[in-house]
Amino acid sequence: MRLTVDGQSFDIDVDPDMPLLWALRDLVGKTGPKFGCGIAACGACTVHVDGQPVRSCSLPVGQVDGAVTTIEGIGTADRLHPVQQAWLEEQVAQCGYCQAGQIMSAVALLDEVADPSDADIDNAMGGNLCRCGTYPKIRSAIRKAAALKTAGL
Repeated sequence: MRLTVDGQSFDIDVDPDMPLLWALRDLVGKTGPKFGCGIAACGACTVHVDGQPVRSCSLPVGQVDGAVTTIEGIGTADRLHPVQQAWLEEQVAQCGYCQAGQIMSAVALLDEVADPSDADIDNAMGGNLCRCGTYPKIRSAIRKAAALKTAGL
């Protein structure tokens, strides 16, 4: 099957029931999405399929119909995505394990809602768990990213 990830096409020979997460990590080499729970409950594996956040640990690769974007595909070393920039400025990450999924969910939120309310943030981020408890910093970073995005940075 053919899989488009971060703008690049990959031909992979895989059981269509394999979770997308393992195809991304083991066959395509994208290690940003993490295995956290395997049941789509923690969000560490979040990627986008055609711009929509999905839990790659529970989505069979054979059901992927669209372009996949991972954390590796949203910014560059020369120009971080506004969410990545805000995450750094707000010093969100502690252990960092959940951060790729958190960032991907935040990117999807800001693609839909330019100036999210607390309720919007809670709704969009509610399925992402952080064992370090950085939720206040995550909320602050999302607000900062919204401002950066509005300013065109």
